[in-house]
Amino acid sequence: MKQRSVLGQLGLVLPFLVPVFLLSVIPLVSGIYLGFTDYQFGWDPKFNGLDNYIYMLGDSYFWSSFRIGFIWTFGVTAGQILFGLGLALLLNAKLRFQWLARVLILVPWAMPPIIRGLMWNMVLLPDTSGPLNYLLTQLGIISQPINWLNNFSWALPTIILVGIWGGLPQSSVVLLAGLQSIPKELYEAAGLDGAGVWAQFRHVTLPGLRQVIVAIVSLRFMWNFNAFGLVYALTQGGPGGRTRLPMLFAYEEGFRYGNAGYAAALGNVMVLVVSALLIIYLRRQFAEEGGM
Repeated sequence: MKQRSVLGQLGLVLPFLVPVFLLSVIPLVSGIYLGFTDYQFGWDPKFNGLDNYIYMLGDSYFWSSFRIGFIWTFGVTAGQILFGLGLALLLNAKLRFQWLARVLILVPWAMPPIIRGLMWNMVLLPDTSGPLNYLLTQLGIISQPINWLNNFSWALPTIILVGIWGGLPQSSVVLLAGLQSIPKELYEAAGLDGAGVWAQFRHVTLPGLRQVIVAIVSLRFMWNFNAFGLVYALTQGGPGGRTRLPMLFAYEEGFRYGNAGYAAALGNVMVLVVSALLIIYLRRQFAEEGGM
């Protein structure tokens, strides 16, 4: 009977495991293997050991993409948390049409990254036909239109701002849930002790959100580091590699130059980086749960 029960449970789980195995495990294992080969499209892969990784250490384009990737990741993650917290505080307040604001904030989240990128491409058109340039010139903030996505000075800050906008919904919703889980009695007690709004924020709100903030920062950092679709739709890594994130660099090596083995090696390095961040996050979570 016990064996039949186990087989029955396996029969229920198997339909879900097969797609995961086919779409996740096999590509991951294949990618790890190809990272140790000189594979190019149209040729049979040949094992070359650590040659790809040794070459990577001296590849200035690799280090440049990682530097840009970390600038992008830190900037976008910090903006998503700071602006997301401000938005969550507003949504948590008793304002008119609060329900409508909560619906509208989810609009960017409902859009695929490519669609967001195409939409912002139209908003950021480099002449006065672009809504942003038109508005800023009409207000007298800028004297002439700015080529936001093809200017060496403006391209990276611009995509960081677009990235912040795209991730605001998730950060705001999670932080809003955290705010609503803080007992109101703590605010009442702090008010009776004479604590003002700022003191309540520092000593009640922030400590109450600490675990939520750690979780969302860790997850957003990993997701932002692996960003591809949004930035590809906006700049394709330009101008001159100024916005070439690690995933874009791997894509170019694999699909533009045909160096599939080297691209797989780059992917393996990114998997290691994200795995290290995930391990740090999980260890912190388990340590906090154990402490509780």
